[in-house]
Amino acid sequence: MMRDSAPKSRIEVALERHGLKVSAKEADGLTQLATWMHEGLSGPVPLSPAPVGSDCLDLPIAELAARLRDGRLTSVALTRATLDRIAVRDKTYLSFYAVLEEAALADAARADEDLAAGLDRGLLHGIPVGIKDLIDVAGVPTTANTPGRAKAVAAQDAELVRRLRTGGAIIIGKLATYEWATVGPDKSGLFPPAKNPWRLDHITGGSSSGCAAAVAGGLVRTSIGTDTGGSVRGPSFYCGTVGLKPTFGLVPTSGVLDLAPSLDHVGPISATVAEAAITLDVLSGRNGEGRAASRLGEPVSGLRIGYARNWFAHDSQTMPAVTAALDAAVSVLSGQGALVSEVEMPDHATIEVAVAAILHAESFKLHAKALREHAESYGRRAFLSLAAGLSLSETEVEKARAIGASFRRDVDELLGYHDVLITAGALTTALPAAPFEEEAVWTPMRTIGFNVSGHPVLAVPVGFHDGLPIGMQIIGRHYAEARIAQFGHAFEQATDFSVQRPSPP
Repeated sequence: MMRDSAPKSRIEVALERHGLKVSAKEADGLTQLATWMHEGLSGPVPLSPAPVGSDCLDLPIAELAARLRDGRLTSVALTRATLDRIAVRDKTYLSFYAVLEEAALADAARADEDLAAGLDRGLLHGIPVGIKDLIDVAGVPTTANTPGRAKAVAAQDAELVRRLRTGGAIIIGKLATYEWATVGPDKSGLFPPAKNPWRLDHITGGSSSGCAAAVAGGLVRTSIGTDTGGSVRGPSFYCGTVGLKPTFGLVPTSGVLDLAPSLDHVGPISATVAEAAITLDVLSGRNGEGRAASRLGEPVSGLRIGYARNWFAHDSQTMPAVTAALDAAVSVLSGQGALVSEVEMPDHATIEVAVAAILHAESFKLHAKALREHAESYGRRAFLSLAAGLSLSETEVEKARAIGASFRRDVDELLGYHDVLITAGALTTALPAAPFEEEAVWTPMRTIGFNVSGHPVLAVPVGFHDGLPIGMQIIGRHYAEARIAQFGHAFEQATDFSVQRPSPP
């Protein structure tokens, strides 16, 4: 029997191959049945998404977005899986103050309906996002982890939350903070301190502690924190996440509780550089070449790095492992063709005390009346931290601002010759939490100067020591978030630090 592509020939060949004999009438009936099945399966068939396991939560946002659009995943399924993992793991991590299960599932259902109707709001469409509890989410208390705000329900969303919702993001809950974004970890606030997923008895860093714990612990891929002296970057250094402090003023702070208005920034803490850049683009509303994600994947060959090694390498507080990790990271970028030269940054001690003075002066001014009239509304350590600004004179604050302006000019000058600057973030890995729970302890970091200068800074994990992450800072020109993301992404693609995660509890 000759081979033929017609259904009758196919069934006849199959019958003959299996040694089955049928009559001509029976063969016709089998041919009709075969034709019906062949034609029914020849075109695209809408398939229900496969059951979603928790493994999908470890996929990057770009892959989740692709699955949401091709029907392999729904936002409802993704959100349910996220809620299930939070329920299991956050008993240990304590990163969430409030999990908005009902509202999140309703928003996820709308996100699915929008995609089905052809309305695509962008890469965060249908993606769960956590919000630091210093930022207003309508109908939910913005507690700042302080006793006096336990019932401070927000009347409306912060502008940045509105932008996230417009972009289709699912607000999954409110994340832990040090009280009023001051000092911690401290057990006198409304909630217990968040735990570092890499080692539960070590600090997460402050004050966006819950953001970093939730991302490092695999509860969400991206979150929104605040940074007044390093609070997006510090937790990222200690928890092995990516933190992106944008240019001052790029992300609106309306609906965000102030700490020091001239220093306050809002930015993402995310699992990877790409996810931080994607998140920032929604928060900032920028499009086109100005997008933080616009240079992802571009080579760094021929671009110039100013390596500010003098800020950490000879400091007695710096762990040798931190210096080794930073040197190795810069070597990786050099191996990709970046042109590296060492630069001298201004004395870090001078700028550190100056910005600390500005921070304390501004925060005291905001809280002076409440500290005087409602002292019971504060935990004691936050009370003392805020009250410290009382000691500063106007002359001292003005001197501090002048030092800050000079530092900004110095950094601008260095960036006139280099595309980015690189230096250490924290001089140690995450420290044991026990001493912090007894009294306020100053952690050695190199972050606060860039709050007064307003430059964008990317915190990227670059290694480990004794099982704890190490991070570096990539500093760029004002509004050059795309350039620092380009460098961070290039480093990420050449290493495996960003994909390493702690064992779940």
